[in-house]
Amino acid sequence: MTDRIVLPAEWHPQSAVQLTWPHAGTDWRPVLGEAVACFAAIAREVMKRAKVLIVCADAEEVHAQLGAFDGRRAIFREVRTDDTWARDHGGITRLRNGVPEVCDFVFNGWGAKFAAGYDNAVTEELFRTGTFAPGVKRCDMSPFVLEGGSIESDGEGTLLTTARCLLSPGRNPRLDRVQIEDALKAFSGAGRVLWLEHGGLEGDDTDGHVDTLARFCDAETIAYVRCTDRTDAHFDGLRAMEDELRAFRTADGRPYRLLPLPMAGPVFSGGERLPATYANFLPVNGAVLMPCYGGAGDGEARRVLQVAFPGREVVGIDCRVLIRQHGSLHCVTMQYPAGTV
Repeated sequence: MTDRIVLPAEWHPQSAVQLTWPHAGTDWRPVLGEAVACFAAIAREVMKRAKVLIVCADAEEVHAQLGAFDGRRAIFREVRTDDTWARDHGGITRLRNGVPEVCDFVFNGWGAKFAAGYDNAVTEELFRTGTFAPGVKRCDMSPFVLEGGSIESDGEGTLLTTARCLLSPGRNPRLDRVQIEDALKAFSGAGRVLWLEHGGLEGDDTDGHVDTLARFCDAETIAYVRCTDRTDAHFDGLRAMEDELRAFRTADGRPYRLLPLPMAGPVFSGGERLPATYANFLPVNGAVLMPCYGGAGDGEARRVLQVAFPGREVVGIDCRVLIRQHGSLHCVTMQYPAGTV
C-alpha cells in the first residue's frame, strides 16, 4: 500500500504553537522589553486555544514575564538559539497515513545572510528532550534548505510559493526549479505547486516569503496584499502578483476567490522602510491572530480576515516591535497539528 502524505493547512486542528523567546543575546536587546511584551501577548492568546511550546534561554525568567497562565497549556524547553523566528527554523509537520512526522529542514539564515547554527539544531533538540507525542518521528530533510514561511499548503494537495525565494542561490544552488518542485511534492504529498514570480516588500530579508504576500484561507480562497497607491514603490510588483493570482486555478479548474488585504501604512526605521504586512496572520484553533501596526489598515485587514475565516474570532496583536526586526506575527510562530505535541 502506498503511504498517503499530507501537509495540513494551518487552519486544521492544532496541538501547539511554538514561540522561540527573545532574550538579551539576540538582536532584540535594544527593544527587549517591548519584544517580550509582544511575545507574551501572542502566547496568552495561543494558550486560550492550544498549548504554547516556548523555546527559551531561561524558563524561570519567561515564567515571570508571562505572569499568570495555565501551566497545563505551556511547555518550556531551554535550548540555545541565535534568534527567534520559529516559522523558519521550526519543524514542518506532515501527516503520513494520519500520523504526524516533523520534517527538519536545513535553516541557513535565509540564504546564509545571518548566523543560524543554533537555530538549525532546535528541532533536533526538541526531539532529544521528549517534546513530541509518542510515535511522532523526526524526518531529517538535510541537505535541503527550506523555511516554513516560504510555502503555503491548502491541505488538499496544492502548495503556493515564490520563485524569488525558493530559487535564490543561497539556499539550494545545485537544484533547478524542476528539482526543487519535485522535492516539495515528495515531502508534502502535494500534486502541484503554484509559483508566484512577482511581489515582494522593501526591507524583507527572506527574499520574498509567501507568508508576507499571499495566504490560503481555505482550498478555494487566497488573501493577498494589494497596493492601490501608484506612487508606492510596491505598486508594480504587487499588481503583477495580483494578475498571477487571478490566472491561478483551483485543482478542479475554477478561479480562486481572492480577498485583497490593504497595504500596511509605511513603517520606517533609520530611513529604511520595513516589511509591515497584514498577510502575516496565524490561524489557531477557533481564531485568527492578526498583526496590527497602529494604522488605518488595521480595521480593514480585520474585516477581510473575518470574511476569509467566518466563525473564527479575529484577534489583533500590536506587532510594531516585530517589524523593527523585519518580521511579524506569523514569522515568530510555528504551529503543530493535533497529535504532534
